[in-house]
Amino acid sequence: MAHTLDIKTAGLDLDKAEKALIMLHGRGAAATDILSLSQHLNVVDFALLAPQATNYTWYPQSFIAPVEQNEPWLSSALEIVNQTVQSAFDAGIATENIYFFGFSQGACLTLEFLARNAQRYGGATAVIGGVIGERIDGRNYQGDFQQTPIFIGTSNPDSHVPVERVYASENILKEMNADVTVKVYDNFGHSINQDEIEWANKIVFK
Repeated sequence: MAHTLDIKTAGLDLDKAEKALIMLHGRGAAATDILSLSQHLNVVDFALLAPQATNYTWYPQSFIAPVEQNEPWLSSALEIVNQTVQSAFDAGIATENIYFFGFSQGACLTLEFLARNAQRYGGATAVIGGVIGERIDGRNYQGDFQQTPIFIGTSNPDSHVPVERVYASENILKEMNADVTVKVYDNFGHSINQDEIEWANKIVFK
């Protein structure tokens, strides 16, 4: 089973934009849902690209389940993100002007993709997520972020994402030369808050 490439768009046309934001939705949500968040971000001059997960889910199990339980969906999801990035790059947008925003399952997918493909990007925001797998396999991760700004916001506790995995993900990204900021909100729940939006705008979409 595999995802079908289906990119929803908003903002500037790719051929007119100098920057692109790739937005990855959560489990059970739609690409159009996360695109609507862009009105709260400083991205008026961006092309916005939001791939739609087939059946509204990027992978079937928890992100901290053994990886093989999420295959082949996970590998297919990572390839969808790669193809979305490539579509921006093919339109003439440099990787240092490609940005990411992911929530929940989409945040996990964002961080996993970035850690596997580290280079200088514009920046990334991941709200409630971490790198994927029952155990973290550092052999999957390579590259140099060259101080790409990454903001991670999360609730503690969270019903899906243990804060320990957030901190472990932070450490991996920092070891790969990312400029990471983590904010933990006690008992906030599994959602995006206004403070996270403000931090994203201050650090990533500045």
